[in-house]
Amino acid sequence: MATIFTKIINREIPATIVYETDNVLAFKDINPAAPIHILVVPKKEIPTVNDITPEDREIIGDMYLAIGKIAKDLGIAEEGYRVITNCNEYGGQEVFHLHFHLLGGKKLGPLVS
Repeated sequence: MATIFTKIINREIPATIVYETDNVLAFKDINPAAPIHILVVPKKEIPTVNDITPEDREIIGDMYLAIGKIAKDLGIAEEGYRVITNCNEYGGQEVFHLHFHLLGGKKLGPLVS
């Protein structure tokens, strides 16, 4: 069954897209945890970090290049931002399609208190 992110990639579900390449799609999170909260996803369905293969090197590299470009475009590159990915249940992963959260727009506190 396709994930919600695959449905967004396929334009079956609307999203506010901020960046797109052949390998990557980035869009605004509908429940933002910071003033800027962008989800960066590979167009290839990769369930978790554990499922990345050597063949996925280009895709993962493209995801990080996208993060840097988006941060610059949104004006948060200089002040700073956070990139988070969650893996499996204990890591807090809710959608099993690899994704990075790009958070910024304010000073961010500690991850775990």
